[in-house]
Amino acid sequence: MGSDLNGMKLLLVEDNEVNIEIAKCLLEGDGVQITPAENGQIAVDMFAASEAGDYDVILMDVMMPVMDGLTAARTIRAMDRPDAAKIPIIAMTANNDEEDIQQTYDAGMNAHLSKPLNLAEIFKVLSNYR
Repeated sequence: MGSDLNGMKLLLVEDNEVNIEIAKCLLEGDGVQITPAENGQIAVDMFAASEAGDYDVILMDVMMPVMDGLTAARTIRAMDRPDAAKIPIIAMTANNDEEDIQQTYDAGMNAHLSKPLNLAEIFKVLSNYR
């Protein structure tokens, strides 16, 4: 389905192990390389320790313990490195009213995916960042 995603390096920020496994099953078969992070703080630390180009896209849950996705996105965007402003950050959330969607954009996220995730929608959004 999403062979154009082959080789994409995705930082998957999700606190639910089942959701991580589902995402891996759906995307790894199409050649997406997934690195999981269990919460926003871990994602911020991993991004800070990475080199530019280590990740092509960040797929970020919004509601997580330790550090939520909105705070993590703002923290990444504020980092003093060129790729921090450019890396696509895609929100994943079950909160889908206009105010929630606007909050994800205000936090510096590039796109918004509704949970439960729809495979076709994931591929469509991710393919925009190839």
